[in-house]
Amino acid sequence: RPSVILTEALLKERDKQAKWNGIPLLLQKLYENSHPNSDLSQCQGILKEISPLLSMEAMAFVTEERKSAQESTFPNTYTFDLFGGVDLLLMCIFTKRLAERNDFVLFLFTLMTNKKTFLQTATLIEDILGVKKEMIQLEDIPNLSSLVSSFDQQQLANFCRILAVTISELDTGSDDKHTLLAKNAQQKKNVGPSRAEINQAALLNIPGFIERLCKLATRKVSETTGTSSFLQELEEWYTWLDNALVLDALMRVAGEETEQSSTESSDESGFASTSPRNQLPQTMKIMHEIMYKLEVLYVLCVLLMGRQRNQVHKMIAEFRLIPGLNNLFDKLIWRKHSASALVLHGHNQNCDCSPVSIRFKLLNKYLLLNSQELNELSAISLKANIPEVEAVVNTDRNLVCDGKRGLLTRLLQVMKKEPAESSFRFWQARAVESFLRGATSYADQMFLLKRGLLEHILYCIVDSECKSRDVLQSYFDLLGELMKFNIDAFKRFNKYINTDEKFQIFLNQINSSLVDSNMLVRCITLSLDRFESQSDIKVAEVLSECRLLSYMSQMSMRMSFLFRLINIIHVQTLTQENVSCLNTSLVILMLARRKDKLPFYLQTLQEMEYTKKYPGFILNNFHSLLRFWQQHYLNKDKDSTCLENSSCISFSYWKETVSILLSPDRTSPCAIVSYIDEAYMDMDRDFAEE
Repeated sequence: RPSVILTEALLKERDKQAKWNGIPLLLQKLYENSHPNSDLSQCQGILKEISPLLSMEAMAFVTEERKSAQESTFPNTYTFDLFGGVDLLLMCIFTKRLAERNDFVLFLFTLMTNKKTFLQTATLIEDILGVKKEMIQLEDIPNLSSLVSSFDQQQLANFCRILAVTISELDTGSDDKHTLLAKNAQQKKNVGPSRAEINQAALLNIPGFIERLCKLATRKVSETTGTSSFLQELEEWYTWLDNALVLDALMRVAGEETEQSSTESSDESGFASTSPRNQLPQTMKIMHEIMYKLEVLYVLCVLLMGRQRNQVHKMIAEFRLIPGLNNLFDKLIWRKHSASALVLHGHNQNCDCSPVSIRFKLLNKYLLLNSQELNELSAISLKANIPEVEAVVNTDRNLVCDGKRGLLTRLLQVMKKEPAESSFRFWQARAVESFLRGATSYADQMFLLKRGLLEHILYCIVDSECKSRDVLQSYFDLLGELMKFNIDAFKRFNKYINTDEKFQIFLNQINSSLVDSNMLVRCITLSLDRFESQSDIKVAEVLSECRLLSYMSQMSMRMSFLFRLINIIHVQTLTQENVSCLNTSLVILMLARRKDKLPFYLQTLQEMEYTKKYPGFILNNFHSLLRFWQQHYLNKDKDSTCLENSSCISFSYWKETVSILLSPDRTSPCAIVSYIDEAYMDMDRDFAEE
C-alpha cells in the first residue's frame, strides 16, 4: 500500500525527468479505484494501460534468463515495484478471495500476539474486513479478552482501527440519504441485534477495555522543543500520511536510521543532527500519538451511541475522559488548511472528519464545564428566579473539567476563529447544539449568549452571507436551540439585525432552503406562541419591536411556510434529514388547533391550492405524509422524547392531532378529507418503496 500521497503535479514533473512512462500516475489511479466496493472495470482499464509497459520487459527477462530486475535493464518493472505496484496488485487480486474464508480471518487475529508480525497482520485484517460482505463476530475470535489484554498501548490503538469496522453499522457514512421507507422496511426484516451491536457488547465484556481506551485517548502528547511552526508541521504530516499503521512503519524506519546515525563519525554525526532525517522522529512521534487518539475516540463515540450507551457514559465519566480531552485541547489539530487523505471507517471520501468532528451527546452534558462555569449556571438561574437545573446540582465536581475554561468554552473560542470557508464550522456548530438539545434550559442558553454565540452565528449567516448548505443548516439549528422561548435572545437578535437590509438578507438565507432552516422556523413559531400568551411588560416590548417576531406573527407568512414545508417533501423521498419539515408543519397546525383555528388553516391551504392551480395536490400529499408519520412514530421501538423536547408539546397531543387530521369523516371541520373535492382525492396508494 502506498504510504505517502504525492501530488499529481509533482509526479508529472518528475515523470518527465526520470522517464517513468506515467507508471506512478497510473498506480495512483489504481490505488484510488481499489477501495472496497469500487468499480472493478476501472481497475481493469488502468491495468490494461500498465500491461504493455511491463510485458516486453517480462519477455526479455525470461528469454535472457536474468536473475533479478535491475533499474538500468528493466526500468518500467523497477519503477512499477518502486512505487508499490506489486503490493497494490496483490491487494486488489487476493483481498476479496481471502475475505471469503471466515476461518482464515479469525486465524489472523491469533497472529497479532506476535509483536514482529503485528503491523502486517493488522494491515491485512483491515483490508480484508473492508471488502468482506458479512461482518465477523468478535466473540468468535479465540481468547478475545486475553488477546486484547496482551496488547500494549500502541497495539491497542492500532487495533481500534480494526474494531471501528466491526462495531460500525453498514453505510453509516450516507445515513441521511437513505429514505425512511427503506430504513423502516429493513428494520422489519432485522430481528434481534445487528452484528455491529453484538460486537459492541463483546468489547464491553472485556475487563478494563473502556478504561484503557480513556487513558489512551487522554494520555499527554509529548512536549516539543521545536519552532513555533511545529503545529503547522504536524498538519503537513497529517496531510501526507495515510493512516496510523503506515505511521508505525515509518516510525520504526526512523528509529533504525537514528540508531545508525549514532554510530557515525563525529563529523558526520554533527551534520546528521541538523538534517531533516534526524528531526523527523520527534515530529512523527507527536503525530503518532495524535493519530492514535483519533482512532480511539472514534471507537468510543460508536460505543457511546450504541445499545449499551448508558453503561459506556457512566464509565467514561468515571474515567474522566472529558477533563482529559480538555487538558489536551491545545495539543490537538482543530483546524486543517489542506485536504487530508485520512478517511475514517464508515465515512466516505468526501467526509471531513477530525477530532473536532467526533461528537456525542453525553448523559451529563455538564461534564463539559468546569466548577466555576457550573457556579455561573447556578447564578443565572438564581438571578432569573427560576429553579436550578437538577443535573447541575447533581453533577459530581470531581468529574468536571479542570483549568480556567471547560471543553465547551474552549470549543466556542475555536469556532469563532474558524475561517469562513471551513467545513469544520458544521461540526463545531453540531457539537455546541448537542449541549443545548433536549429540554430547553434558560440557564444553558444564557451561558452561551453571554459568550457572544448569537452574534457570531448571525455574522456568519448575514454578514459573511455563507453559501454552504451544510454549514447554514447547522447554524440555523443551533440558532433555533439558542433562541427558543428566550426573550433575551430575541432582543439580542433585534439589536444585531438592526436594519431592513440585514433582515432581508437573513430572510433570503432562510428561504433559500427550508429543509435547512425549518428547525429555526419551528423555534420562532413556538416562541411567538408562548410570548403572545404572556403578560410580561418586557416580553410585550420585544414583541412590538422585534422584526423577526413581527414577521412571523403575520398569518400570511405562517401559511406560506406551511404550504412550502408540505410541498417540498413526499413519502417516497423522506429521509432523516428532511422529515423535520413534516414535524415543523405539524407544530404549526398543533398551535392552530390549540386556538381552534385548525379549520381556518386547512381551508386556507385549499384556497392556496386552487390559486396555484393544483387542487388537491398539497392536501393529498399531506394526508399521505401523516399516514406515514403514524407508521413511523407510533412504532414501539421509536423514541418520541425528541419530538416533545423540541416543541414542549406532549406526544399524546401530537398523536391526537394527527388522528383528527386523518379522520375519514368528510363532515369533520378538522379532517383533511373535508377540504379535498372527491374528483381530486388520491389517498389509497401503498407506501411500498418504488
